[in-house]
Amino acid sequence: MENKAMLAALKEKVAEQGISRFFGTDLEEVGPGRARVAMTCKPEMANILGMVHGTALFALIDEAFQAAVNAHGTVAVALDMNLTFHAAPPVGERLTATTRELHAGRRTATYFIEVTDSRGGLVASCQALAYRKSQPLEFGS
Repeated sequence: MENKAMLAALKEKVAEQGISRFFGTDLEEVGPGRARVAMTCKPEMANILGMVHGTALFALIDEAFQAAVNAHGTVAVALDMNLTFHAAPPVGERLTATTRELHAGRRTATYFIEVTDSRGGLVASCQALAYRKSQPLEFGS
């Protein structure tokens, strides 16, 4: 069951992060085990080849993962993330990272995150493993 107050607090907390403002990520949707985060690739995100740097893509993925795994209302942190780049998006592209929970156990949970471009093309994918702590989110009460 979704706790709407906790999810609103989580969304606000995500928006307040310096890293969210730095990369310009926007948490569009969040719920237990799921999240959707968007980001427009700025010129400052280009690598030496003029393509969007992998660090920017990872930041988008990590933001979507963080929101989904913590949306259960308890503290969860990343244990492992395996990222695959499929296509190089151009600067100016609007990307969306969508997270879905594959399995949530008592202590660990597995997630799959896909990054797509504005046409729905696959840019990157990631399988992520989270460690679920038993402590509730401080800002979720």
